[in-house]
Amino acid sequence: MTININGTLLDLSTPKIMGILNITPDSFYDGGEFNSDKKILNQVEKMIIEGVDIIDIGGYSSRPGAKEVNINDEILRVIPTIELIKNKFIDTIISIDTFRSEVAKKAINSGASIINDISAGDLDSNMFNCVAELKVPYIMMHMKGTPNSMQKNPTYQNVINEIVENLSKKLFSAKKAGIVDVIIDPGFGFGKTLDHNYCILNNLSFFKELDCPILVGISRKSMVYKLIKKNPENSLNGTTCLNTISILNGAKILRVHDVKEAKEVITLTNFLNKKS
Repeated sequence: MTININGTLLDLSTPKIMGILNITPDSFYDGGEFNSDKKILNQVEKMIIEGVDIIDIGGYSSRPGAKEVNINDEILRVIPTIELIKNKFIDTIISIDTFRSEVAKKAINSGASIINDISAGDLDSNMFNCVAELKVPYIMMHMKGTPNSMQKNPTYQNVINEIVENLSKKLFSAKKAGIVDVIIDPGFGFGKTLDHNYCILNNLSFFKELDCPILVGISRKSMVYKLIKKNPENSLNGTTCLNTISILNGAKILRVHDVKEAKEVITLTNFLNKKS
């Protein structure tokens, strides 16, 4: 299983690591931390040394109840950051975390190579056409509602069937629009209760029927820290545990804050799989 990034195939037979770089003041874990060029470059260098494969840059916090960010502010956060990183680390694969096609297009033209959309096109009707025109890989995530409403009593008759069906319809539309490489993300914490999240994790292999690489973003989320009665800062061990389960159940990309620990998960699970 591969995805085409600027004419080079990224082989996903071995799972890959997407490192999170939030250029936001209000993200749930690292909001406001990377507020200077030096801090941004230091963090990117650290992730590269630790074995990151993709850097995911976001300028709009999607945590429940986060403040809305106007498009100009989002552009001013992410575009200079992409240019800064590409000037220093030219071979780095960058993903833009946005649901706005205008931001996505500017990001790709500035050096990003992947579009990561939490809404799978729901929040911008032009997104599919934009991705197809840009000819880049597209990460489509399942989200029930919007960031402001998604955690207000989300309900499903069958959470797995409904998410698979939703993503299957989106995948059909994306392919029809001309998008070639699609990565799916079941959207842990985006319109799901704690029980929903663990049901998805336990049944992650069902998403293989969509025949797309699966991305999992669990890092330091409430599904980790609430259950073990910690906070985001003290939930690395729990995150590592769930990332291991994700890989064993079929995840091909781990989206994480902590690259070194995710790299160890992949090293160990790869060795384990070779012995099976």
